[in-house]
Amino acid sequence: MGNVVLNLSLPEINKMKSYYESKLLDKFPPGSVFSAKTASCTITAYKSGKVLFQGNGNEAEASRWGEAAAKAPAKSKAAPKGNLPEGFSQWSVIGSDEVGTGDFFGPITVVAAYVRKEDIPLMKELGVRDSKDLNDEKIIAIAKVIKDVVPFSLMTLKNEKYNQLQKSGMSQGKMKAILHNQAILNVLEKISPVKPDGILIDQFVQGSTYFQHVKNQKAVAQENVYFSTKAEGIHLAVAAASILARYAFVQYIDKLSESAGFKIPKGAGAQVDEAAARLILKKGREVLPQFVKLHFANTEKAINLINKKKN
Repeated sequence: MGNVVLNLSLPEINKMKSYYESKLLDKFPPGSVFSAKTASCTITAYKSGKVLFQGNGNEAEASRWGEAAAKAPAKSKAAPKGNLPEGFSQWSVIGSDEVGTGDFFGPITVVAAYVRKEDIPLMKELGVRDSKDLNDEKIIAIAKVIKDVVPFSLMTLKNEKYNQLQKSGMSQGKMKAILHNQAILNVLEKISPVKPDGILIDQFVQGSTYFQHVKNQKAVAQENVYFSTKAEGIHLAVAAASILARYAFVQYIDKLSESAGFKIPKGAGAQVDEAAARLILKKGREVLPQFVKLHFANTEKAINLINKKKN
């Protein structure tokens, strides 16, 4: 199975998303715009402009969108990246991650978790790893165990508040930064006077931007704070945080499903448009702010579906 990477503009990526609308996946990696799966290829487009084509048909699929396709290097799981010190994966670390930012239904859940170096073997034994490699059933099983093992803090930004903040002009990036910052502060307070060797945040903005976002908050000191993409694969503290955040998100989606009277889907594909249309027809458009992120294009798509059914 090979890999091909293209560098594309956001308008081109949005065009791709429309093209693959019927093949969009419910789950996609943090920092990505969408993931789609064809018969011979999986396509993941990232906010950075990189688009990754994986599978036997990667070259043919990539050729639809650009001539300068380049083979991506083989994935490496081990080595720490960028500014991370050698041996970082064996440090006692507070890691933080979020779930729900790309989902139309449901909140954003952010968790910070502290994993001591002496607990790393236990985390491995419990199956803690990148949550993208785990299904919801496995995540729930692991989360129920580790929530009593590691100190953590969960921050949940419910849809009503999210929509208010978004309408006021606050970016999703700033919301996430504030949530990460508060979760980390809560964990630091829980473990005090013990101090972690480092703090690792799954990167969604540059570090300078992150600290700019939280400058008016009580902020975590910048010393020994590190940022990295794919941080779940770098330290098990982030992997544990990701699992706990996903667990909280799944639980919240279950509550929304109970309130809606039918199963609420995850993601931002065509199935959520149908679910939102069903919700509007059942309970009225005024309930949407409690269930969804209103500024997503899915809102308009759901309304269009209703109008088509009426006509």
